Amino acid sequence: MSTYDLIIRNGTIVTSFSESKGDIAIKNGLISEISECGGLKGTCLKEIDATDLHIFPGLIDSHVHFNEPGRTEWEGFSTGSRSLAAGGVTTFFDMPLNSFPPTINKEGFELKKKLASQKSIVDFRLWGGLVPNNLNDLEDLYHCGVIGFKAFMSPSGIDEFQNADDITLYKGMEKIASFGSILAVHAESTVITEQLAEQKRLSGKKSALDYCESRPIVSEIEAVGRILSFAETTGCKVHIVHASSSKVISLVTKAKEKGVDVTVETCPHYLSLSSDDFMKIGPVAKCAPPLRDADEVEALWESFANGEVDIIGSDHSPAPPAMKQVKDNDMFKVWGGISGAQTTLMILLEEGYWKRGIPLKRIVEATSANPAKRFGLYPQKGNISVGSEADLAIINLNQLYRLSEEDLFYRHPYSPFIGRTYRGKNVTTIVKGKVVFENGKISSKYETIP
Repeated sequence: MSTYDLIIRNGTIVTSFSESKGDIAIKNGLISEISECGGLKGTCLKEIDATDLHIFPGLIDSHVHFNEPGRTEWEGFSTGSRSLAAGGVTTFFDMPLNSFPPTINKEGFELKKKLASQKSIVDFRLWGGLVPNNLNDLEDLYHCGVIGFKAFMSPSGIDEFQNADDITLYKGMEKIASFGSILAVHAESTVITEQLAEQKRLSGKKSALDYCESRPIVSEIEAVGRILSFAETTGCKVHIVHASSSKVISLVTKAKEKGVDVTVETCPHYLSLSSDDFMKIGPVAKCAPPLRDADEVEALWESFANGEVDIIGSDHSPAPPAMKQVKDNDMFKVWGGISGAQTTLMILLEEGYWKRGIPLKRIVEATSANPAKRFGLYPQKGNISVGSEADLAIINLNQLYRLSEEDLFYRHPYSPFIGRTYRGKNVTTIVKGKVVFENGKISSKYETIP
């Protein structure tokens, strides 16, 4: 009989606070022993030689849109989770909109959870929604086990998930605070963005640059300032999603200094693509908030390097290819969402570690440890320690490769990152002790999509 289910030998183990060579033993889905290289004794069912490789805690993607049920043709738990596994992600938090029905009540939650449990090959949690007229559903959603609640301060683009007016936000935050949960917010000013967009349309200006100019950074700043004042008054924990600018990050940092319980997330596309790239690449690079100029990209990296950015989430928001086509030369009509579930780690390694010297520990902190801590999963997740869940990504830091369409596991394999060269690749993903991805392929046990 084997002593362990799996042993990983001779790897460099990276956490948010340390980096050292060692062996890891796994049994019953948990890390049961960690030792210096060669220190582990006993037998195992499977052994992985991680010589010259780095072992990270599996990434936790706190922000994906898998659209199931109801819009599975956009993306689903089967293809979405396989994409995450390929990118070293072992846990995801699925957003409450884009699916039909949305996750705004107990029934919607239970339906989505059932489908995710049947189809996902990685671990997951589900967000609940805060929308007008569902205040009485929030406590039920909390007891169902939502990881938190999500609200839009501007139109979401989904008719079934309306943006929350200020009264809904305030009353919702009072309720969410009463049971100690957290509100994630898409923070853009409806007044600013809609007025600027209307001015553009009336002037016949419909290009990618016009779209970016219709959703300026000041729109984020206005909305973030408003939600922070609500958070300060209600005592509700708040998480600002997909901040596109260091100016927004700075506003959050100042609120933290005042004692507001707030964290902030940015996305790999804001750290690697500019508005100039958007104009060259086209609609697959459209998102909201939009991409910013190159100087803003660099300033955002500075905010990341100094620890002001708490979490990196992909905001994977795909749609069928027809919805990413420009019609009537009007970029405003294109679906706004970037496919990025599979590429978070490769972008952070190439753009952060190799190009800008960001320490690996800082990357692990923002992609694993911090989301686990913020959402109550640490140290079971987001860490490599005895007793933690064996969620791991094994990385070849030196592997150089060019991303192609064939590499992607998305339902619709398009991405603004196709054709770019990266250094640093996930080679093995382990979820609760089970290998789900290895050497470019989904493990045979999980190859068939249900």
